[in-house]
Amino acid sequence: MAIKSDIGESRTPPDIVTTLRSGIDRVSEEMIKEIQTRIPEYDRPDDELYMKVVRMAVEQAIEGFLDRIEHPGAPWDPEPFRMIGRGEAAEGRSLESLQAAMRLGARVGWRRLTELAGPLGLSPQLLYDLGEAIFVYLDQLADAAAEGFEESRARAAGEIERRRARLLDLLLSRPPASPEAIADLAKAAGWRLPRTVACVALDDQPSGARRPSAPARMPPLSPDVLAGLERPSPCLLVPDPSGPGQAQMLEQALRGRRGAIGPAVPLTAAATSLRWAREAQELSRRGVLPRGLLRCEDHMATLVVFKDEELVSALAEVRLAPLAHLRPTQQDRLAETLLAWLRYGRVAGEVAARLHVHPQTVRYRLRQLEELYGNQLADPDIRFELEIVLRARQAVIESTERH
Repeated sequence: MAIKSDIGESRTPPDIVTTLRSGIDRVSEEMIKEIQTRIPEYDRPDDELYMKVVRMAVEQAIEGFLDRIEHPGAPWDPEPFRMIGRGEAAEGRSLESLQAAMRLGARVGWRRLTELAGPLGLSPQLLYDLGEAIFVYLDQLADAAAEGFEESRARAAGEIERRRARLLDLLLSRPPASPEAIADLAKAAGWRLPRTVACVALDDQPSGARRPSAPARMPPLSPDVLAGLERPSPCLLVPDPSGPGQAQMLEQALRGRRGAIGPAVPLTAAATSLRWAREAQELSRRGVLPRGLLRCEDHMATLVVFKDEELVSALAEVRLAPLAHLRPTQQDRLAETLLAWLRYGRVAGEVAARLHVHPQTVRYRLRQLEELYGNQLADPDIRFELEIVLRARQAVIESTERH
C-alpha cells in the first residue's frame, strides 16, 4: 500500500530525520505516559508482556512515520496496525479507546516537533507540512486499526453464529442429545439454558405472496432466539416462550409470515415442539387450519384428530354409519347439530343459538338423531368418539369452503 507524500516532492533533510530517530525512546516514553495517564484502561504497569507490546506498537508507529517522511511514496504495510486493532477487539476494549490513544500519541509527537523546530532550523512551512503529515498518518493508522478491529469482531460473531447453528442442530436431533453435550455447546455459544422452549416452523414465503421470491427479511429477533432461517425447512427456537415480552417479540418479528408456533416443552424435547409445529403448518397448507401464523396450543384438538387420519376415517365409518343412508344435505344438517349438541352441553337452546336456528328445529333434529342412534348417545365413550370424527368432518368441510 503506497502512501503519497504530504510534505511535497522533496524529502525531509536526512539530518532532521536522523535527529528525530535518535529521540524515539524519549518520545515513546512521553506517548506511553500520556496515554496511560489519560486512558486508565491502558495503565497496566504490572503486566510486563502487555507493556512490551504497547511500547513496540508506539515505536513502530513512530518509525513508520519517519520512514514516510524520509521516503515519500514508499509502500506502507498497514498489517501491523490491523493486528493492533484485532488485539484490542480480543481484549474487549472499544475502538474509541484505541482511537483516543492514537490521537494522544499524535499530539505528543506534534509537541515534540515544535520543541525541536528552533534547534533543527525548521522553516514555518516545513513545520506546517510535518504537522499535517502527522495527522494524515494518524488517519491512516486509525483506518488500519479499525479494519482489524471490525475484522476480529466479525470473525468472533461468525464463530458464535456457527456455534449457535450447531447448537440448534443438536437440540433438534433425534434421539435427543445428552444434557451434558447440550450444556457444553450452549456455554461455548454464549447461550443461557432455558427451562422450556417452543419451536416455530416457518414457510419460505411471506403471507400473501403470489409468486416465488426471496424470503421476506425478518425484523431483529431477541438475541436468545436460535434462528435456523437457512435450513431446508426454516425454523426458530424460542427459549422460555411464556417469559416476559416473548409473545410480543414473536408477534412483531413474525408479522406477515406464515408458520406455526409449537407448544412449550422441556429443552430436551425441542424436536417434539418442532414436529407439532410442522404438522400444524401442513394442516394450514391443506386448509384444515387457518392461514397465517398459528399457535399449536390453540388447535390441539384438531392436531390430535388429524394425527392418524386413516384411524379417524375408520372410526368415522363406524360411528357415522347411522347417517350413511341419508341425503348429503340431511347428513350435513344432522352432523352439524350432533357436534354442537356434544360440544355445548346437550341443551337445545344453546345448540340453537350456536347454529343460528330456531330451538324447535334443533329439537326436531335431535329426535331424528335419537331414532338413528338409539341408546348409543347415552354411552360417554361413543359420544367421545363421535365428537372426534365429527370435528374431523367439520374441519374437512371448512377447508373445502376456504378453497
